[in-house]
Amino acid sequence: MITGRCHCGDIAFQIDGDVPETLTRCTCSFCSKRGHLYAYFRPDQFTRTFPGDRAEESTYFWNSKLVSNNFCGRCGCDVYADSPVFVPQEDFKAGKRQICVNARLFDDFEAADHPVTVIDGKHLW
Repeated sequence: MITGRCHCGDIAFQIDGDVPETLTRCTCSFCSKRGHLYAYFRPDQFTRTFPGDRAEESTYFWNSKLVSNNFCGRCGCDVYADSPVFVPQEDFKAGKRQICVNARLFDDFEAADHPVTVIDGKHLW
């Protein structure tokens, strides 16, 4: 079981699974500005909790409106995204969903020391 939380602790989560072998860094204009490293999971593996007194989850939709980027409205940490599973040459709207969790927020884990795969989102999207 993986656990994690935003900086202020208002939004916490648990994941029924293990940290993937590699994390993902995307170079698109949004992801590169946020600086997160994503770990991908099935939606049924991810549970969001709100231990803080005033949880303020906020959501941002960019461009295609197919990906919900969820962050803490109090401390600003990017927590997770709910996204289609992107498969080249397929309709994104028809695919399965995935939860892309910011691995930098995992408890007792140093994401910067983990292997990373880079997606060239700057030129793909």
